[in-house]
Amino acid sequence: MISLEKLESIIQRYNDLEASLSKTDIDKKEFVKNSKEYSSIGEIIETVKSFAQLHKDKEDLKKILDDKKSDKEIKEMAEADLDETKLKEIEYEKKVKVFLLPRDEADEKNAIVEIRAGTGGLEASLFAADLFGMYQRVSSINGWRAEVLSASASEAGGYKEIIFTITGKNVFSKLKFESGVHRVQRVPDTETQGRIHTSAATVAVLAEAEEVDIKIDEGDLRIDVFRSGGPGGQSVNTTDSAVRITHIPTGVVVAIQDEKSQHKNKAKAMTILRSRLYEAERLRIEKERSVARKSQIGTGDRSERIRTYNFPQGRVSDHRINLTLHKLSGFLAGDDFAEMSDALQMKHQEELLESVK
Repeated sequence: MISLEKLESIIQRYNDLEASLSKTDIDKKEFVKNSKEYSSIGEIIETVKSFAQLHKDKEDLKKILDDKKSDKEIKEMAEADLDETKLKEIEYEKKVKVFLLPRDEADEKNAIVEIRAGTGGLEASLFAADLFGMYQRVSSINGWRAEVLSASASEAGGYKEIIFTITGKNVFSKLKFESGVHRVQRVPDTETQGRIHTSAATVAVLAEAEEVDIKIDEGDLRIDVFRSGGPGGQSVNTTDSAVRITHIPTGVVVAIQDEKSQHKNKAKAMTILRSRLYEAERLRIEKERSVARKSQIGTGDRSERIRTYNFPQGRVSDHRINLTLHKLSGFLAGDDFAEMSDALQMKHQEELLESVK
């Protein structure tokens, strides 16, 4: 049980931050830092205050029940109130415990999403395009902004690979559980006998790293420039504008050729490289922290089959939490995406709570 003292310390911290932010001579960095913390506590402060009051009400009710002078009718009312208080206590405690859990520092960051067509040939590339469209619509619904960094189109009008950024509030926390293999079952347009085909695409969601998040030594990079080419080897540029950056210690390679400017391609490649290295380090630390617990959804393993989109049955199933929604059209349109996303976050929180008991 979370103590009254702990709840009161949260309320006091909130009040101290409020007072600090009202000062005119506050340092700019401190203002930004305190603003974030104030906003974070602000999301739970009313629950904390209600929980603290509940603690006090519970003690008052216990005193009535322990008082031999209290008449029978008052004691019966106190018992009924105490039962109701205990139910509210469970609800409030869970919310506050979730708030007090160690936070993934990457949760507030923007995201870089990489989608690659897997098994299934051209049909897989069309599915990759469907997933890209879904994340675009989810971004629009949430007031986020999606911007393509790199795209390799297929002959069928889909994508062999597409990499894009999504910027906005708490993007990574909402999308980080999308990493893994997404499988689709449907009848392709080219199928003449009506047979259902199974294809797949891999999604990787990376927290967009800034220069302060991870230091990259220029001496660890090999940068190659080459002439960009279009579909089928067709030349789209007469200058060496395409850029390939190799991080020698890890072997991570990023190649970008979408822009006509070598400088812009290099900047995009560095953004992706920085985020891939940051993600590898973040997952390494997370793995060390979670050796003692088994997580169903928080592995971020890109080879793990996480979800199936079944068009004939109009359903989408997440295999990590055994949740099936018979709302495939609405899910791909982004309208019902939050239902799955919220369920994944809730499961993750439950696993974290279980691990700290």
